[in-house]
Amino acid sequence: MPSNVRDEVVFASPKTDGERTNVAAACMLKLGIKLPALIDGIADATEQDYTGWPDRLYVIDSDGRIAYKSRPGPFGFKPSEMEKALVKTLAREGRD
Repeated sequence: MPSNVRDEVVFASPKTDGERTNVAAACMLKLGIKLPALIDGIADATEQDYTGWPDRLYVIDSDGRIAYKSRPGPFGFKPSEMEKALVKTLAREGRD
């Protein structure tokens, strides 16, 4: 966590949906993340549905189906695998 302290992205655990959204927005801004993000509600329904803990990366197609699910991160993240899944999904949906 020293890098989080150095980068000033250390926050108390949020207690409400609004607090969680604010923390996520601050992290995205501070870390320069330019991808759209969805925030799980404070009840963690998405985490429970998709086994999002520990961290995982997903590609969800336009029909809401899982097109790619990474191994647990961060060491299980394989950007090239996710890229292939994105390309395949976009091509299948005519968005390439």
